[in-house]
Amino acid sequence: MSEWREVTLSQLGEVNRGRSRHRPRYAEHLYGGTYPFIQTGDVKASGGRISQHSQTYSESGLAQSRLWPAGTMCITIAANIAETGVLDFPACFPDSIVGFIADSKVVDVRFIEYAFRTLKAGLQHQAAGSGSVQDNINLATLARLKFLIPELSEQRAIADVLGALDDKIASNTRLISKTGEVLETSFALLCGLPQETIPFSEMASITKGVSYRSADLLESSNALVTLKSFDRNGGYSLRGLKEYAGPFKPAQEVAPGELVVAQTDLTQEAEVIGRAVRVPRAPGYEKLVASLDLAIVRPRQDSPVEFLLGVMLQGRFRAHCRSRTSGTTVLHLASDAISTFQAPLVSQDIQENYASVARPILQLRDSLEYEMDSLASTRDALLPQLVSGKLRVRDAEKVLENAGV
Repeated sequence: MSEWREVTLSQLGEVNRGRSRHRPRYAEHLYGGTYPFIQTGDVKASGGRISQHSQTYSESGLAQSRLWPAGTMCITIAANIAETGVLDFPACFPDSIVGFIADSKVVDVRFIEYAFRTLKAGLQHQAAGSGSVQDNINLATLARLKFLIPELSEQRAIADVLGALDDKIASNTRLISKTGEVLETSFALLCGLPQETIPFSEMASITKGVSYRSADLLESSNALVTLKSFDRNGGYSLRGLKEYAGPFKPAQEVAPGELVVAQTDLTQEAEVIGRAVRVPRAPGYEKLVASLDLAIVRPRQDSPVEFLLGVMLQGRFRAHCRSRTSGTTVLHLASDAISTFQAPLVSQDIQENYASVARPILQLRDSLEYEMDSLASTRDALLPQLVSGKLRVRDAEKVLENAGV
């Protein structure tokens, strides 16, 4: 490793905080603007590449902010600590995010973003032990972070290997999002606008998940389905499972193909609450159990489970759930929110027709999610080995070939 050298982040480029420091001052510029405005949630959901934004910033707001160039690495220093992503476009962001502009003659920003991921757990632990009311890390800490870097050509090769895996994961994510759109559109086409409705409680039963203690999160052949099992693109994440050794009632067990709905949300944008997902088989676990943040939805009579999912994928259902939400830091769904929704009353033939359309789409989604889990596991295994120089690029490329990437 003689060709590798140790440097600090500040030696590799500019490290500075975003400039929109006072929320009351910049809030007025967030609507109807021209420039993308990145928030911590956008960075966390980016998967390392920020290609979407949730807000825009106005021309007048730039006087108290800064337009960061494409290629800037964003690092969250409050709320979601030490999340990173590289901007695909110029954007503004608040002082809860630090921007790093790499010296392109010395370092590939993609390499540093990957190397930074290996430091994430340590930074989060450090922030949690700081004793402050809100976990955070400061600019000086980030500037002093040390990295081992090889020659620029080697950095690019390493980033290309890891990027190939992330690109495939991103492709699967987009396809999963499209399957959700197809399911929603198919429901509207086949079921039409209902002339009659019935309370959802007459169509389905709703069972609350188990209340658990952290002491129950032990190595086990059982696992909890949690809020982390819901991704922002409408899919299901196998990586959201937590091994669970505690007690639960038979009704709280989730069988493959059953539906769960998020009853809690940690995001103020209410991205998850009221969202329904179908839980696929989980290789490696005997039983899955719904956590207290979820509700299990099961057909009461002859309604196919796919039809119930179609009902809950409609925007009208999500809007109903959002209207029955309360809380400030954490959002909670009212206990009767799901059961009181007015579901479309359609014939059994129409329900079965929709189910026959939905099943192959859901099977495709399952296969995409299994592949994503495998790809993410491969990336996470290769990443620390590559960015430390313990694994050569050509050996990693053989792993990618075996994985079909």
